[in-house]
Amino acid sequence: MESYKKEFIEFMVDSDVLKFGEFTLKSGRRSPFFMNAGAYVTGTQLRKLGEYYARAIHDTYGLDFDVLFGPAYKGIPLAVAATMAISELYGKDIRYCSNRKEVKDHGDTGILLGSKLKDGDRVVIIEDVTTSGKSIEETFPIIKAQADVEVKGLIVSLNRMEVGKGGSKSALDEIRELYGFGASAIVTMEEVVEHLHNKPCSGKIVIDDTLKKAIDAYYEEYGVK
Repeated sequence: MESYKKEFIEFMVDSDVLKFGEFTLKSGRRSPFFMNAGAYVTGTQLRKLGEYYARAIHDTYGLDFDVLFGPAYKGIPLAVAATMAISELYGKDIRYCSNRKEVKDHGDTGILLGSKLKDGDRVVIIEDVTTSGKSIEETFPIIKAQADVEVKGLIVSLNRMEVGKGGSKSALDEIRELYGFGASAIVTMEEVVEHLHNKPCSGKIVIDDTLKKAIDAYYEEYGVK
């Protein structure tokens, strides 16, 4: 596992973004872990988060694209932070774009924030996490309605590695098949468990044997076979 991925796992825990315990998800599933990207609230956290995304985007899709699209609302700061990091780390200027939840009819009109999309643009979508793929169902038509663009792929921070709506493949795999573009994550939940199981993180064991059994049981029921 690359060193920046290990650092990112510990960064999620230290930022109180990735939590372990008992949580009820929107899907109704009872999960032993939960991720909330809304807990990134400081300038330092957002700068570091942007750098981790930038490295993952570079490793996965390269820099041969034009626009980083962050769906409203959580995707907006992600797109801004990552485009800044790409500029600082790699000297490449990528435009950022996001959508509004409501179309604005005065001033800076339309549904988009940031850069407009133009015919021929190559777009990477950035999100926090994808469990069911529902957000892409909403985002993809918005992007395609703005211009004749090529979506190169989706990048999320954590692949939960759970079955999607179809019940047999992961949400990211379903997205790849349905839309025909790449779908990747900075880290997978498998990598998180591998790095944290019975290993100290900020001076404490985050995933002990008991929690590891709970995670294993969760994936027996909801994980990709």
